[in-house]
Amino acid sequence: MMFGVSSMTTKLRRVALQRPGKALLEADRSVWHYGPTFDPDKVAGNHRAFVDLLETAGIEILWLDAETTEIADAIFTYDASLMTPKGAILMSPGKLKRAGEQDLHRAFYEANNIPIFGEITGTARAEAGDTLWLDDKTLVIGRGFRTNPAGVAQLETLMRRMGVTTHVFDLPVYLGADACLHLMSLISLVDTKKALVCLPLLPVGLWELLQDLGIQLIEAPYSEFEKSGTLSTNILATSPGQCIMVDGLPQTRHALTNAGIDVQVFDGDALCIGCEGGPTCLTRPILRN
Repeated sequence: MMFGVSSMTTKLRRVALQRPGKALLEADRSVWHYGPTFDPDKVAGNHRAFVDLLETAGIEILWLDAETTEIADAIFTYDASLMTPKGAILMSPGKLKRAGEQDLHRAFYEANNIPIFGEITGTARAEAGDTLWLDDKTLVIGRGFRTNPAGVAQLETLMRRMGVTTHVFDLPVYLGADACLHLMSLISLVDTKKALVCLPLLPVGLWELLQDLGIQLIEAPYSEFEKSGTLSTNILATSPGQCIMVDGLPQTRHALTNAGIDVQVFDGDALCIGCEGGPTCLTRPILRN
C-alpha cells in the first residue's frame, strides 16, 4: 500500500517533507509572524536533526519541491492536505500568506500517483492542523481562525462519504488571529489510548469525548506550553508510545515518560519554536498502518 492514514499513532511508514528553501531562509520575521528564536542560519541544522530521527525509525521520506514556492510556511507540510484511507484531501489554508499552498501538494500527489479524494473549495478555509483522528472512524475538527464554518462543512461532507464520524469543537481565541493555534496545538495522541493535552484550553466537549472513549489524559505543564508558544504539546507519534518532541521542555518530557511514553528530542529552537510549527507540523503522513 502506498498511502492511507486514519490514526495519529499507528506505525508511521511514509511521510512527505520539504527541505528549508529560499522562501523560509529569506523570510521576513514580522511578515510571517515568526518569533525571536527564528534563525535562518540554524534552520537547516534543526531540520536535519529531525530528519535523522525519522530515518533512524525506518520511515520512508518523500520530498516536496521546496524551490518552486514563495510560501515560507510550506515547510510545515502537515497543513495543506489531509491524508485519508481513500486518498488525499487538498485543504485551503486559512492563513492569508499560505493561500494556494495546496497546489504544491496537488503536484506532489500527482507526481507520486496518490489519488486526491477531494478538496476544500470556494470561500471555505481549512488546515489539517485543525483535524485529529481519534480512531479509524472518528475525526475531530477544530473551528477557529484557520478553519472556518464553510471549511468544517466541506470536511464533514467528505468524511461522510468514507463513513467517518466527525466531531466539531470551537477553539479558544487565546493569543488572537495572527498567532497559530490549531486543534493540534491543544492535543497530541501519543499512544492508542493516551493523549498529551493543554487542559486549561481544551474544549469541554472534547474533554467529554475523550473521557467517553477511555483516553488517558496527560496534562502538559502550562508554563512550558506558554514558554514554547504552544509547541510543547506538538508531539509526533512514530508508533504507539514512541514519540518525537522539541528539546528544552523537561517538565513536559517528564510527564510523558512518567506515563510510559518513549520520547526522543531534537533542537527545534530556530525552526519550530521560531516559526510556530512542531514535529507534527513538519510532516505530512502518507502511510500509517
